[in-house]
Amino acid sequence: MRIAETVTFGGSGLDRSAAVRGDTAQLDALWRDPRARVVPIWRGKPSFDGPSALGWVATDHPVLSNAAPVVFLGLDEAGPRFAADLSAWQPDGDAAPASGAFFDPTEQCHPGLPDTCRFAELRGAMADLSPRDAECAATAKAVIGWLHSHRFCSSCGAESAVAMAGWQRICGSCGAHHFPRTDPVVIMLITRGNRVLLGRSPGWPEGMYSCLAGFMEPGETLEAAVRREVFEEAGIRVGSVRYLASQPWPYPSSLMIGTAGEALDEAITLDPVELESARWVSREDMALAFAGEHPEIRAPRRGAIAGFLLKNWLADRLD
Repeated sequence: MRIAETVTFGGSGLDRSAAVRGDTAQLDALWRDPRARVVPIWRGKPSFDGPSALGWVATDHPVLSNAAPVVFLGLDEAGPRFAADLSAWQPDGDAAPASGAFFDPTEQCHPGLPDTCRFAELRGAMADLSPRDAECAATAKAVIGWLHSHRFCSSCGAESAVAMAGWQRICGSCGAHHFPRTDPVVIMLITRGNRVLLGRSPGWPEGMYSCLAGFMEPGETLEAAVRREVFEEAGIRVGSVRYLASQPWPYPSSLMIGTAGEALDEAITLDPVELESARWVSREDMALAFAGEHPEIRAPRRGAIAGFLLKNWLADRLD
């Protein structure tokens, strides 16, 4: 797919400078660089400054004095880029995040940050960010999330230490090295003639439908995973499968692998554990959904690869 890397979180080309991660002296020099900037992260929420930019701060900003861990993201054309975790900060009660919601609409304003900055869900702003800010936000959220969720060594159970500028955890007890994980997920644009197969999971907002998706299993090819997931969830057999595009998806640590597949039949048999509903949707109805005019299907989420695939299917740009 020629425009694959125009998907949100893709195509920025950030120089991650992995060779620098183990060089303490060079990292210190980059941190002291007056052009260096840091994006604070609070409990998975990046700091935003305005509606469409990350809330970068200088490395000597007072709010970073108790931040931990700090992750080296890479070298931007404008200078070094880092992320720092401010999750130890406790907001006032009325600014606490929502719990159990599909999307947390609450925003938190740290008193030590500029008045224009607030912590907010990346899902709500991802489509409005520049490609570079989007890549930095996704990387920072995923790596800091991994550092929190993998504090203890999976080999011996001892607490591990952050190393390599946030890109490793090393166990001081058994010496095991642990690295950030990425979970591959296939997401499928399954078509039959002029129609596309969409489904919705239990608990999703009213009218929200998307392409079917599922985690790949060990020992499984991409094509096999597509066929298995579609058959398990909707009872549809799939023939040919081809790759289209991929998207890092830091909720919390997936790589969405976008594919196109041709359905061999159309009778739907739902797995009620995975799907609340599934349906075949014509191009005409999909166009109405994108325009916000369909009576039952809402427009796909901006920035998500499902919407990217569906939009380009409508425009006949899957080559």
